[in-house]
Amino acid sequence: MPMTKPVAQMRIAADLKNAEYALDEALLRQTELFATMIMARRETGSAPALGQGALMRLVKSQQTMLSAGGELARVHGNMQRIQQEELGYEDCPPGEEMAVLGVAAQKAA
Repeated sequence: MPMTKPVAQMRIAADLKNAEYALDEALLRQTELFATMIMARRETGSAPALGQGALMRLVKSQQTMLSAGGELARVHGNMQRIQQEELGYEDCPPGEEMAVLGVAAQKAA
């Protein structure tokens, strides 16, 4: 039996929310790693430049994650447009934290 549009909307909304949460979680873990690396360098009395290359790569990784978050916000906005066209409403389901960002991304796209 084919999936109904309301069921598809609920599944997409749940998966989108999970993807947004996972990106935030990855950024938090990377930030913790960054802080631990700096603390370890300082508290072990290591040279100030020790691990600088790794720190710079970690910052680049964080920038990439932030960019990915921006793209995911655009996905969110695009999905809201599709929802409006197919179901007749644009609101995010209750409890959807990224609703405001999704609208902003929709306007930016």
